[in-house]
Amino acid sequence: MVYVSGQRYGTLNNEVERILGGGCSCVLELETQGARAVAAVRPGTITIFVAAPSFSELERRLRERATESAGEIGERLALARRQMEEADDFDHVVLNDDVGRAVVELERIVATELALK
Repeated sequence: MVYVSGQRYGTLNNEVERILGGGCSCVLELETQGARAVAAVRPGTITIFVAAPSFSELERRLRERATESAGEIGERLALARRQMEEADDFDHVVLNDDVGRAVVELERIVATELALK
């Protein structure tokens, strides 16, 4: 469980179990701490870090959305700066410089990893 800007985020283990028990793979969108936690308890987990092209571009995107207060954006940016330093710890890194290209790359990684299992 992670707290960001006073909000609690997490993934229910029983939901993951339900999906896997049905013979399906499970794709989770997590922050770095959550990805590490899942990988620690689920052998065979494949991790993919989706990276902004630069910190300044990430900041521009957050401010342009205008969905959070300046304080919340500051918190998100501080967290993002720490997380960007962890990208090399992941199995794959996808640069989100162009959403269409990034989606194609993510699909390729998932298809390749599923074929290997």
